[in-house]
Amino acid sequence: MKKLVKNLLGIALLSMAIFTTSCSNDSSSSNDNTSSFVLVQNDLKGNINDGEVILQSGLTYKLTGKLIVNSGATLTIKEGAIIEATDPTEASPAIRYIAVAQGGQIFVEGTSTNPVVMTADTHNPGAWGGLVICGKAPINKGATASAEVSDLTYGGTIANDDSGSIEYLRIEYSGYAYNSEKEFNGLSLFGVGSNTTIDYVQLFDGSDDGIEFFGGTVTANHMVVLNTSTVTVGDDMFDWTEGWTGGGNYWYGKRTNGGNRGIEADNNSNNHLATPIANPTINNLTLISSGTSSGNEDQAFKLRVGTKANINNVVLAGWTKGFDVQHDETISYVEDGTLTVTNVLFNNVGTFASYKDTAGNSVTPSQEVYTTSASATGAGNGETLPTWAQGWTTGF
Repeated sequence: MKKLVKNLLGIALLSMAIFTTSCSNDSSSSNDNTSSFVLVQNDLKGNINDGEVILQSGLTYKLTGKLIVNSGATLTIKEGAIIEATDPTEASPAIRYIAVAQGGQIFVEGTSTNPVVMTADTHNPGAWGGLVICGKAPINKGATASAEVSDLTYGGTIANDDSGSIEYLRIEYSGYAYNSEKEFNGLSLFGVGSNTTIDYVQLFDGSDDGIEFFGGTVTANHMVVLNTSTVTVGDDMFDWTEGWTGGGNYWYGKRTNGGNRGIEADNNSNNHLATPIANPTINNLTLISSGTSSGNEDQAFKLRVGTKANINNVVLAGWTKGFDVQHDETISYVEDGTLTVTNVLFNNVGTFASYKDTAGNSVTPSQEVYTTSASATGAGNGETLPTWAQGWTTGF
């Protein structure tokens, strides 16, 4: 009898162990999730409307459509997780992208040795959308507006809005284009607020801009953009518009192909004096060009339609032109010192700066937009990939 009981107990314990192991290895869901969203590892798409969804470390999730984090919901991505966008098919034609709506939050918890990667099955620029975040911080396009690539609302009056935290993230092969006027960037920040953390992000081989700020107050630190594809060359490395008043520290941008500008900086193309006026503060910046541009836009900076900025410690290398400054308002900010780029090291740059008024006439402002410094270090190591960008980035 004792032997029988012992055997039955052993079978019961073995069954429990098998059940527990089965549950722990079930990659379709996680017991840590507190959301009603049904997480399927090989079919990641849909609307997260409540609670928290967690993508686990070491797993690859197949993005098969749009994934929207709505107000009140949270998406957490653990270190080493990979999100891989599949190719659209006739049976599944939806564009693949991830978007965080106003009131939603994203937490990317990568590390320097184990970053989070958002990529695509097809390793070509434009293979999928990218990451879109919409916040409630001020913009100058209106009280609010609709994001061009997700139709989500963005903008508002909450300067310190918090859309979460992103640390050690690589976004690869993004930039899907609906048409020439509507295309994704690698990272699109629409009205994102200052309590949002953006730190250590690489944008690799996208087909449009690496990162673009549409208004907002967010600061983005330790940013890397690298464009190498000769098939689809990409547009600008960094871009801002619609009254962005945030900032950045340590940006490194390089292209070895025929893409466009290092930075395209606008205030508002429809109203150059729209407020808040774009006026970021950026320190420690390196921009490197191949020296050619398929769009004839081989400029390190294009500053136009009334942007201001305070930028310091800059290394520019290989560009046909350093600064292309356009429009009356922009030039007036150069002259009054509210648009200034100080301590610039030019290395193999053709024309340092040119200026054209709104009518398109070449003009000479009372002072240059830049000052020079032979000791400028840019993002940390001059033209060389900085130490802080090594180990977690790709393509170098």
